[in-house]
Amino acid sequence: MTANKVCITLLMLAATQLAFAGGDKMKTPPNALWQEECGSCHIAFPPRLLTEDNWKKLMSGLDKHFGDNAELNAKDRQAIEEYLTRYAGRGARNSAVSLRITETPWFAREHRSISPKEWVHPEVKSRANCTACHQSIARGRWSEHDIGIPGRTGRYDDDD
Repeated sequence: MTANKVCITLLMLAATQLAFAGGDKMKTPPNALWQEECGSCHIAFPPRLLTEDNWKKLMSGLDKHFGDNAELNAKDRQAIEEYLTRYAGRGARNSAVSLRITETPWFAREHRSISPKEWVHPEVKSRANCTACHQSIARGRWSEHDIGIPGRTGRYDDDD
């Protein structure tokens, strides 16, 4: 490989890393299989919401996926697991023994201003119902500027 090709390759890699490290921290490269399979029952949760170890455990127990059978053929399961683990979150803040994203320290911190009453609002019903408040998830955006809490008046503001 010539020096020019090496430089171009490194620049492209750096640009890709910057694009995914920027403003929307949940952004990952598109993956149609993950989107189709995981998104058929619930939102396709961004890989960064759990650690690599959590995703491996979750994917190894799809026959008992939070009370449902979500088994996949071996090829698809492996492909999705590789995608999830490649872009997984790191550290204890993205880990939950229960494998529930809603029980990670990160989730608790980010949602600390949501009252118990808001979690059971008829439009929310569950901590896992991200689309109730994050209004741009369908477009792949998790920005705090696109949050509307059902039952609240005005824009979402963190209590910090």
